[in-house]
Amino acid sequence: MMKHFEKPNIIEIIVHDLGTRLGCYGETTVETPNLDAFAGESIRFTHHFSASPYCCPSRGSIVTGKYPHVNGLTGLVPLGWNLPDHNVTLARILKSGGYETYLFGHQHEVIDRGQYQADFDYMSDESTMNSNLIVSEVNRFLADRQPSPAKPFFARIGFWEVHRPYEAYPKGDPLSVGVPGYLADTPGAREDLAMFHGSIKQMDQDIGQILNNLEKAGLKDNTIVVFTTDHGIDFPRAKGTLYDPGINTTLLVRWPQVCTNGRVVTDLLSNIDLFPTLLEAAGMPTPNDIQGRSFLPLLQGEEYTPRSYIFSEKNEVASDLKRCVRTKRHKYIQNFQEGPLLYMMPSMEASLTRRDMGNDHFAPRPRVELYDLDSDPLEFNNLAGLPEVAHIEKTLADQLRTIMEETADFILAGPIARPKEEEIVLREKYTHIKNHSSYPREGLRLPMELE
Repeated sequence: MMKHFEKPNIIEIIVHDLGTRLGCYGETTVETPNLDAFAGESIRFTHHFSASPYCCPSRGSIVTGKYPHVNGLTGLVPLGWNLPDHNVTLARILKSGGYETYLFGHQHEVIDRGQYQADFDYMSDESTMNSNLIVSEVNRFLADRQPSPAKPFFARIGFWEVHRPYEAYPKGDPLSVGVPGYLADTPGAREDLAMFHGSIKQMDQDIGQILNNLEKAGLKDNTIVVFTTDHGIDFPRAKGTLYDPGINTTLLVRWPQVCTNGRVVTDLLSNIDLFPTLLEAAGMPTPNDIQGRSFLPLLQGEEYTPRSYIFSEKNEVASDLKRCVRTKRHKYIQNFQEGPLLYMMPSMEASLTRRDMGNDHFAPRPRVELYDLDSDPLEFNNLAGLPEVAHIEKTLADQLRTIMEETADFILAGPIARPKEEEIVLREKYTHIKNHSSYPREGLRLPMELE
């Protein structure tokens, strides 16, 4: 175990809804010079996946190292869900091990921040979610920090960006944006993406400020900086789905004293793996009731046995519960209810992308989906039921069943109780879209049978 004064500082930055839409991940039409430069000093993980395609459950998995159905945060906090307090978080363990712990900006796991009093020595005001305000506070903290303090620190930084709405940010050029292959190339999608790129550009500038001030404070060399996001971008076939655009997420890790600059790692990782990795890096014991696996050997350039699969789950929509297992080559999704192929939450339903989509996504969803990611990376060609891949389908179905049984997944026994306010709030939001849309919605269907 490392000596006390040798423990690294840890900064964990979590932004909303980014997926992997950065220049360093191959998106050439978005301006992210600061994060691209940071990636050059970091290890970039290309196959890092969230345990859920929505913000709150995904973040709950990051802070506990557990799948959502294990830690209990299976829905959205604004709709009445909450991370049960019996979960021991990363911050709480680090604090018990001598770290000073700070929460700057946004968190999305608990309704009342008071629940985190035992986890953080300092928490910024709940209203401080905009990146400009957060950066100012973080920079003051770094300026006041001594390079060799008596205690190491853990600072968790949460931005509201790059969550919708995007209209407040300078818009990019709709004609020059890259439209992902899983989206139809429409005027609405291009306008939407151009505004989205404006939000990403602002976020990148603010991240750059934090990284620059960390270096000015003399803290860069002994600080692990993690940059990640909760799930995919808030566009159809991404956020809210178990397709790769919904769960493949950015992960950049810089640790100058340990990591080799600019390495790219293609091993499968889940965001539940961050929890044990950071604890091990800090010389702290890891709880034995988590599903996450430490990938510290990957940071150290040592021998590592990679995951053979990742698991992800969707519980946030009562009528669209699903589970998936993904290997390097195949994806198996089990849909537990009948319903539309894509269920879009209000922020996406109100978007310009949705305006130009029509209603094809209301086609019935299949019970099972199976994709060969080598030949079909966009996951359009469902192979489930074909005799020639029956052995693959059975193997993955058995693997998924084993995961659910070993972790006592509630879905095996049927749906669980949901907060009363969940359906009320959603209906109110969809009704508002129906009655006050920013564009004509004639002929466009809505979820929850409001039309």
